[in-house]
Amino acid sequence: MLHMGPTWRMARVRKLTLPQLERHLFAAADILRGKMDASEFKEYIFGMLFLKQASDEFEAAYEAVVAKIEAEGRGRSTAELRASSPAYYANTFFVPPEARWEHLRDELHHNVGDGLNKALGALEDHNPALEGVVLHIDFTRTVGQSRIPDRKLQDLIRHFSKYRLRNEDFEFPDLLGAAYEYLIGEFADSAGKKGGEFYTPRSVVRMMVELVEPQAGMSVYDPCSGSGGMLILSKDYVEEHGGNPRNLHLVGQEYNGSVWSISKMNLLLHGIPDADMQNGDTLAEPMHVHGGQLDRFDRVLSNPPFSLNYSRDGMQHPERFQWGWAPEGGKKADLMFVQHMVSVLRGGRGIAATVMPHGVLFRGGAERDIRTRLLDDDIIEAVIGLAPNLFYGTGIPACVLVLRAPASKLADRAGKVLFSNADAEFAAGRAQNYLLPEHVEKIVSAYREFADIPGYATAVTREDLAANDDNLNIRRYADNAPPPEPQDVRAHLHGGVPRTEVDAKAPLFTAHGFSAERIFARRDDVYLDFAPGVTRTDLQGLVTADRGVKARESELRAALDRWWEEHVGLVADLPSGRSLMKVRRTLLERFTADLLPVRLLDRFELAGVIVRWWNTNQYDLRTLVAHGFTGVVDGWVTTITTAVEDSVAKSDPLDHKLVPELLPSYLEELAAVQARHANLNAQIQAAVSSGGEDADGPPDEADALSPTELAALKKQLAAVRKQQKIMNHELITELGKARVELAAAQERDLVLRLAKNDVRLHLDGYVVAHRQQIVAALENWSDKYVISLHQIEAERAATVAKLTGFLQELGYE
Repeated sequence: MLHMGPTWRMARVRKLTLPQLERHLFAAADILRGKMDASEFKEYIFGMLFLKQASDEFEAAYEAVVAKIEAEGRGRSTAELRASSPAYYANTFFVPPEARWEHLRDELHHNVGDGLNKALGALEDHNPALEGVVLHIDFTRTVGQSRIPDRKLQDLIRHFSKYRLRNEDFEFPDLLGAAYEYLIGEFADSAGKKGGEFYTPRSVVRMMVELVEPQAGMSVYDPCSGSGGMLILSKDYVEEHGGNPRNLHLVGQEYNGSVWSISKMNLLLHGIPDADMQNGDTLAEPMHVHGGQLDRFDRVLSNPPFSLNYSRDGMQHPERFQWGWAPEGGKKADLMFVQHMVSVLRGGRGIAATVMPHGVLFRGGAERDIRTRLLDDDIIEAVIGLAPNLFYGTGIPACVLVLRAPASKLADRAGKVLFSNADAEFAAGRAQNYLLPEHVEKIVSAYREFADIPGYATAVTREDLAANDDNLNIRRYADNAPPPEPQDVRAHLHGGVPRTEVDAKAPLFTAHGFSAERIFARRDDVYLDFAPGVTRTDLQGLVTADRGVKARESELRAALDRWWEEHVGLVADLPSGRSLMKVRRTLLERFTADLLPVRLLDRFELAGVIVRWWNTNQYDLRTLVAHGFTGVVDGWVTTITTAVEDSVAKSDPLDHKLVPELLPSYLEELAAVQARHANLNAQIQAAVSSGGEDADGPPDEADALSPTELAALKKQLAAVRKQQKIMNHELITELGKARVELAAAQERDLVLRLAKNDVRLHLDGYVVAHRQQIVAALENWSDKYVISLHQIEAERAATVAKLTGFLQELGYE
């Protein structure tokens, strides 16, 4: 592994951290990047990772078997011979000699791709659970005009040899599954449109899982399973809510063979060896059938490919499509997928959630007839509009349909469909939009409440839908278009801010404790003026400094402190065996309950705070469960060290939250050196510019430097750069020294303090965003009304008069 100072290296054996493994896998992809697209080489990285982990785990099991046989009195050679029998490896994959990593690393020098294929084949032959899984990966496949050369594949093998991938080497048990999910997401991101073939953004998957609420003892099915995310997050949801995730039957079918292989490996690496995953065309040949009858499932979750053609010719189980047949041409198979999902729901309690394009909601002809029959059978329970550009492969907005098995709706929902317009619920990204935790909470809460929410959700009766010709266009029923910006003509003409507009913002102001009295002065009963001396540039500072604002923000932070003091023991006791998922549930529930009475943030924003905190810190908490506070701190040090030693690391190691805690003096010294560097560089640039060929005029003699002075500055700059380089190299050593000096109690206090700081950081982000809404409202009024039309006309007249005077002086009449 990586190196640190001698004191640190002698102190502990370091565990592999998630950021460390993520960088390792991303670097593996870089070896092949440029030779082919990410969509083409992803399976090679997945295959190599799977081979390495299987081999390393087998090696550990092999050593244990040999030791056991030797302990029974057998000799080493006899023990090794017997340990080569697959019969000893019921709980791990048996890896035959030609698939073991030492063979791949030390013996494969020619026809490397063929050797890797043989290794995958041998691994599959000896492990029935892997039937068909790894043979989809072909290291000799031609890409473009050539195969991957032996040299590249050997580089890949050497790269994967860098770390041992036994479970005991990881900072928490599910680390490899988490890293695999990261890699799938990275490949989807770089594959662009093709990424949508195998990956649904996990925030969308989480939202869909929360809509259907799977429980222990249920079966969950995805007919277009992609990389398996719907099934994995269903398992996580059951665990988070106190259920036994092993008591969950996970089932899926995927058309694309290589994607199916990825999903099988993904599930295996997440500790789900018994999921029933099939490879085939779900519409043409559903493969979960017993006794000639389709299997039934409690929950169905899917994101099927949009707008496909299909063929009725040879289609099996046509009884699935009792509600009608969509046109075979014109790429309209969407409602065929919907009908398949409904047809496999368990009677009386089955629920499905599926992503669909908006066209299924309003297209006419045969598709309208299918909608009508589904509505007549009371199958459609909710239609949820999502933001555009959430999914890989399409920028168009999509929707989620929540479907019930016939005659299974709750009594108060019977004969109704809930329309939720959540297309404004997103955070904009560089290439894609994202659902944030508060958006998920709002969508799910609206569905569970099944009540009218103005501008967001409406429960519509079957009769009203029929009156609209069963057009399910969401904006017909839930229009979230913001009201037009008010424009007061009199205020534009004469100035002043209308009191009605200020009063309309009262809920926003009151929530934050803001009083407009310091901002506005009374003009008359209808209009206000900005107070004397208050300009647009003052508004930000005035709001931030407002006594009521500061008091309300302090009240919220005090509530946070009370919440933390009451529940920090739950986190502190995690190393002693407390259930992480039960702790998660308690923290999330109590956070909203304890902070909502302050009334500054709403319940969706508060849920967003704590869920974001959990998402950011969940791997540290898993490490805490597995290895205690010592393991968490060790993991942070490893992450920082890896970033320092990685020349292409995406993150600055100095940004890690541990560095200012352990090395405040070092950072102060480094900041002083950086400031000295900036100052010297500025002096040199100024001197060169003032005396250079591009100068606008003669150099300023007072500022000019002689050649000797300039040379001295450059010498000082070189010395400062050298000092910076030395200090950067010293970071690891200094960090190691500070780490060793931490006692157990200090480790505990440090981890808990930083955990609370992270909650406070996320909370402050929401508070600042809320405060900024007040500033934006004030700035908007300033922009609209401070300068009246009469003032503009007067200024224009004055300017014209001034220009006329100049022209007259110049003799122009």
